[in-house]
Amino acid sequence: MTNPAVQLPAIDVVDHVVPLSANQPTWALRQQREKVVSATQSSYDAMFSHKVEGLSRTERLLVALHACRVSKAANLAAHYREELDAEGADAAVANAVERGEIASLADARLRAVLLFTGKLIERPIEGDRAAIDALAAHGLSTPALVALSQLIAFLSYQVRVVAGLKALAAAEVSA
Repeated sequence: MTNPAVQLPAIDVVDHVVPLSANQPTWALRQQREKVVSATQSSYDAMFSHKVEGLSRTERLLVALHACRVSKAANLAAHYREELDAEGADAAVANAVERGEIASLADARLRAVLLFTGKLIERPIEGDRAAIDALAAHGLSTPALVALSQLIAFLSYQVRVVAGLKALAAAEVSA
């Protein structure tokens, strides 16, 4: 059975969070590799537009918000918060995640997912078999575990792309 895709806005997320103008060298540099620009956005679309067994879109957006907060990627965090708001996510839960108050969340499964996310970002060596088993004990299926790991890897990449573009743009201004 085919799952309907969620309609996503027709924007390039990286361009949205790092607003560059067409006359900037950083914009031109990014556009030189159209294939990379397209693949990055296609990866985003794949992470958030399709149904994933055992991991809702809201949960994936909360993971993204938490990953961006942990990574100190404020522009991306703001994007994911906007997506959560548009999704109709529980504002109290989103607020707690945005503030890093994971322990205050009533949903033990969501707490486990977010703690795992933070572990993989801050201390990847702790993303071991015991960490995976803890997620499975909270009801995450193998497809959900794989999707979660892919999502965290994508977010790490996205954070770095945005940080690099912001640094290049800032260097242009100061030059």
